[in-house]
Order: sequence, then C-alpha cells, then structure tokens
Amino acid sequence: MKAPILALSAALAAASPVSAQQESSQSLQILNYADLADLGAGAPVVAHLRVRGADRLGAREATTVRAGYTRFEIDADVVALIRGAGGTPARVRYLVDLPNDSRGRPPRITRRSEYLVMATRVPSRPDELRLVTADAQIPFSAAAAETLRGIVREASGAEPAPRITGIGRAFSVPGNLPGERETQFFLLTADQRPISLTVLRRPGEQVRWSVALGEIVDEGAGPPQRNTLLWYRLACTLPARLPADALSEASAEESPAIQADYRVIMDGLGPCARSRVSRR
Repeated sequence: MKAPILALSAALAAASPVSAQQESSQSLQILNYADLADLGAGAPVVAHLRVRGADRLGAREATTVRAGYTRFEIDADVVALIRGAGGTPARVRYLVDLPNDSRGRPPRITRRSEYLVMATRVPSRPDELRLVTADAQIPFSAAAAETLRGIVREASGAEPAPRITGIGRAFSVPGNLPGERETQFFLLTADQRPISLTVLRRPGEQVRWSVALGEIVDEGAGPPQRNTLLWYRLACTLPARLPADALSEASAEESPAIQADYRVIMDGLGPCARSRVSRR
C-alpha cells in the first residue's frame, strides 16, 4: 500500500522548515481565526478524520524527511467532510511529518485519534490526500471545526470576500462644514472586483469608517465583523502603513489627513493574531 503514496514525499520536503521543538510547542497552542483561515480558506479538501492506523516510514521510504521528524502514512476514516466538491471516499490516506520528542523518539499516533486536515486531492488516486502545508493536520476540536465550517461557508459563497493584493489610490475630499471630510481608499484584488474603504469625519460626531464591496458606497455600512473572511482579508493583508504610491494623486496638504484616516482603519481592524510557527 505504501509505494504509490511515496510520490507525495517531495511535497512534504518542500514545506517551510521549522524545528521539531518549535512545532511541538505549537501543537499545544490554540490556533486563532487567522491561522485556520490561512489553512482552510483555499484548501480544496477540509475534513474531520479518525485514524485507523499510522505506519511509520523508514529511512529508505522517507528520504526527504527533515531532521528531528518522523514521517507517517496515515490511514483514516472520514468522519465529516467540511469541504470537498464531488465528495471523497469514506477512507483516505496521506503522509505527515511529525516532530520527535526531546529524546529523539517518534510520536505515537493512536488508533481512533481525530484530526482536522486541510489538503488537496492526488490526481488519479481518489483515496489519497496531500496536506496543503506541513502543519495542515491539527488535533480535532469542536471549536476549530466550527470555525473552519464558517470560513469554508464564506469562501465558497457566491461572492466571497476577494483576496487583496494591494492598495491602488487614496484621496480625501473636504465637506461643506469645517472639519468635515471623506477619505476613500481603493484596493486591488486578485479577481479585479472593486473594494473600497471610506472614512467619514463630521463635526461633533465620532469618526466612522466602512467597507464597500462594489461600485456603490453605502454610508450606512460599517466595518467588517471581526473573525469573518472579509475581516481576515483586510486585517491580515493590508500593510501597517499606507504605501507612498497610494498618495501619488494627493496634495501635500491632503497626505497627512489621508494617512491619519488610514490609521483609523487599521486601529479599527485590530491585529491579525496568529499562533502558527510554520506558514507557507
């Protein structure tokens, strides 16, 4: 059974290097929304699995395994398929590299252990999966599974929040009253869909900002809800400081105001917190 799946070894070897001690510590951490979105938003297969068996591969079969790790071939039942167009077989297998303990001993994977995996299918081998990253097998928890379901549901919707590739241009227009101003930031997206951010300042009112997915700006709209795909796309992609080229059309007088309004947005989004040690 092992021979065909050994073709996946090269993919595991290409994963970002990280020490076994780091990854062992990582396994004890609770992954944040951004960690799970990194893993699951683009994964073709997201599944809850229960281990039937785990075969430890020897040096001859795992020639590309990193120092301090042991490679396993996992044979597992699909408990629930969170994402997977066309379905998957009830039983799948895949390779995973796991860190050895402080004495260099391989970890034990017990029968009926449960995991969440983010993977791709192996062409022409319907029962084989390939993890999307070296750490895309995580211990199952109901909370993580529910978060992944929400991420997949949004990412698979008719118009999911687009992947942001940069900031196009920004400009600010004064209002009719002293201190009134509207600033807009136009973002670049992977699929060319329009998305803009607007900051509105009015005398005697709290500064408000909103996001628009489309050509029309709705003043009644607000910021994205935290721990949603739109929030993730913004908070985890936008640069901490507004790039200079976004101000190419702004005058010397307008630039400081635009930069201040960009800080309003970044403060409103809050940090994109991640716990994972290894990312690619």
